[in-house]
Amino acid sequence: MANHKSALKRIRSNNKKRLLNRFQHKTARNAIKKLRALTNKKEAAKMFPSVASLIDKLAKKNIIHANKAANLKSKLARHIASL
Repeated sequence: MANHKSALKRIRSNNKKRLLNRFQHKTARNAIKKLRALTNKKEAAKMFPSVASLIDKLAKKNIIHANKAANLKSKLARHIASL
C-alpha cells in the first residue's frame, strides 16, 4: 500500500485514466468492427472519416501506437476500396 499522500493521489488518478482509456479504446474497436461488417460501399465511405478520427485521437493520446493507427486506417481504406 502507498505511504505518501501523492502516491495515493497517483493511484486514484491512474485508475480514472485507465477506465477512460479502456472506454475510448473499446469504443474505437467497436466502430472498426462495424465498419468492417458493412457491405455497402457508400455507407462505409461515409462512416470512414469518423472512425479514422477515433483512431487518430487514440494515437494522439498514446493509447495506441502511431504506427498501429496508420496500419488500421490503411487496412480500413483498402477494405472500403475493395467493396
